[in-house]
Amino acid sequence: MRKLVFSVFVAACLFSSLSVHATIFGKIQGIVHDPQHRPVANASVKLQAVTSDWNQTTQTDQNGEFSFSAVPVGDYRITVGQPGFNTSEQTLTVISGSSPVLHFQLTIATVNQTTVVSAEANVANVDSVTPTTLVDREDIAQTPGANRTNSLQMITDFVPGAYYTHDQLHIRGGHQVSWLIDGVPIPNTNIASNLGPQIDPKDIDYLEVQRGSYDAAYGDRTYGIFNIVPRSGFERDNEAELVTSFGNWYQTNDQLSFGGHTQRFAYFASLNGDRSNLGLQTPIGQVFHDAENGYGGFGTFIYNLNPTDQFRLVTSLRADYYQVPYDPNPSSSFDSSGLRDGQHENDGYASFSWVRTVNPNMLLTISPFFHHNTANYQGAPNDAPQSATDNRTSNYGGLQTTFTANVARNNMEVGLYGFGQHDHEFFGLIFNDGSGNARFTSPETATGGQVAGFMSDNFKATSWLTLVAGIRPTHFSSSGSNAEAGISENTINPRFGIALQVPHLNWVFRAFYGHYYQAPPLTTISGPLLEFIQSGSQLSFDSLHGERDEEHQFGVTIPFRGWTLDADNFQTRSNNFFDHNNVGESNIFIPVTIDGALIRGWELTLRSPRLWNRGQMHLAYSNQIAQARGAVTGGLICFPPNSPMCQPVPGYRALDHDQRNTLNVGFNANLPWHAFASSNVYYGSGFTNGIQNAQFPGPYLPQHTTFDISLGKSFGDKYTVSLTALNVANRRILLDNSLTFGGFHFNDPREIYAEFRWRFHY
Repeated sequence: MRKLVFSVFVAACLFSSLSVHATIFGKIQGIVHDPQHRPVANASVKLQAVTSDWNQTTQTDQNGEFSFSAVPVGDYRITVGQPGFNTSEQTLTVISGSSPVLHFQLTIATVNQTTVVSAEANVANVDSVTPTTLVDREDIAQTPGANRTNSLQMITDFVPGAYYTHDQLHIRGGHQVSWLIDGVPIPNTNIASNLGPQIDPKDIDYLEVQRGSYDAAYGDRTYGIFNIVPRSGFERDNEAELVTSFGNWYQTNDQLSFGGHTQRFAYFASLNGDRSNLGLQTPIGQVFHDAENGYGGFGTFIYNLNPTDQFRLVTSLRADYYQVPYDPNPSSSFDSSGLRDGQHENDGYASFSWVRTVNPNMLLTISPFFHHNTANYQGAPNDAPQSATDNRTSNYGGLQTTFTANVARNNMEVGLYGFGQHDHEFFGLIFNDGSGNARFTSPETATGGQVAGFMSDNFKATSWLTLVAGIRPTHFSSSGSNAEAGISENTINPRFGIALQVPHLNWVFRAFYGHYYQAPPLTTISGPLLEFIQSGSQLSFDSLHGERDEEHQFGVTIPFRGWTLDADNFQTRSNNFFDHNNVGESNIFIPVTIDGALIRGWELTLRSPRLWNRGQMHLAYSNQIAQARGAVTGGLICFPPNSPMCQPVPGYRALDHDQRNTLNVGFNANLPWHAFASSNVYYGSGFTNGIQNAQFPGPYLPQHTTFDISLGKSFGDKYTVSLTALNVANRRILLDNSLTFGGFHFNDPREIYAEFRWRFHY
């Protein structure tokens, strides 16, 4: 691990004389001209963040041109002023890697009077082929349930094809997703082992969700990429905020945060805690043994040494505990009545980024990072029939560097990303029914690492046509205490895309074709645990290999009078598709790979402008099919492979999380007297029916609909109170009856809680 991290660091240093680009940044360019289309020189241009005090100023050159580099993801207002002309203003949204070009035509001011001419920049992005959803902190604060520590509704309410079942987030047919903070990945090769949140939503300024059609800078976990722009302190002036809530199921979500800034330095720091008697999805309609609690801290610090050098530090630390719910009826199809299991988790992360602006067309970022993650599943000593333990600790250390240069019509990007990983896993089993030895333990250790390079170019052939091409070579290797665990894999993944904007209509059509590689978990099994698995079932363990994905996609973005409609069609074919299986009827997950998978679907998002100057609506719809074929090829495999029981069912079969139709419709409204209201309606057509019976005879479980609402009011700038109700009608249905974590899974019952916010200066 140390050798790998050192080699990545040395390689990154070779780029230190180049200019590099951090992936939460975009670039804004523009041209200012008068009514006769002559360039306006020395015009004052101000870039102002809509949601904070962050700003930059510049002047146009002799050609009337201006540019802003290293602009973080978010919403901005650009104001252009020049004596003798009316002030002109545009608003736009910046996503990572984009470089929009704005045109300002100044109008001559009348005598002794000037006005502000406002417009909205074109919202259809012709610089990228990646479908992107941007969620800001106001969306998170107002969407019902989205700002709770354990909530993922900031994703599931806004992103098509994203839903939560058997206590795992799924998106686009898989559950391997990448979390990034400040554009720096948080590496985690484990699958379905953690239940706790990666980051508290209250610490997020913007969440940029990318789904498919990624450029060469992205790899590892490809079903969804969540790029977090954290709270920075630019939105505060030596202010603190206390957030606390109380509701049924004895729930509370609390945070105390501090933030402030000067022209050169900004900071944000928070402490949080949460608990509830309703933690995980329950195997029956009632709630038993389902408490959860957690606490954590988060900090981000930005320092501008000079106009060309910026330093960014992000750090977080969390601890969570979950009771595993059970069915008290011993005669149920999945007997968990004798279990009293729980899971403890810890997660710590730190990344440091140096961002250097060499000139307006070149930037440099070098970002070393470290990630510590544990998932300790522990059964009570007297659990019947057995008490199981699975404690895993993973440590990752690595570095990312990226080079971007805007040359003529090319936006070229070159970079390196790599990490070393060390895992220690401890399996234990106590036989309380006398069926085997009194107990056994099986410690396992494994090391591994990955190094990936990436090169890509966005060539803007014309103002309405962008061509994208890139390549990502990757090397992965691992070794462990089990001799079969050591593997070495190399892959080269090309990617191609095209974006075309229809003049006058401003519709943007896009298409993409590409390959991805996902490094495997380091899980390995040997010794007494392997013997137990082989003796108690037709299972054995084989090495896990990386997943290889092939994706093609086409879509269109249609802006109309402030509305934005985005439609996509995608298809992903996978070899060695990652999934998970449990040992017998325990809740211990072992990752597996399936020979192949096919995931395809249509996605639709719709977002409105401000309606009646009051509110905004959003819609996310997905029609998706997620299927697998062939046998399990790695992890817990059927044994012996040539036995009749181990022959795979021919053709494709639905995955357990396959849901054909998913719809979310939400509305946020600002009401008179500083009040607000927010609602969301969720519809799901039903997941795969794992065990067909007289009550559920079809291939899919019943469709389901829930309604959430939140009402609140602000009292001046200091106090805000709100009341939220989730699943208002308290409709309980069986979501999943495949034997995954905790057995079967019902959706959550009605939750009602009140929240209080107090902001004060210090």
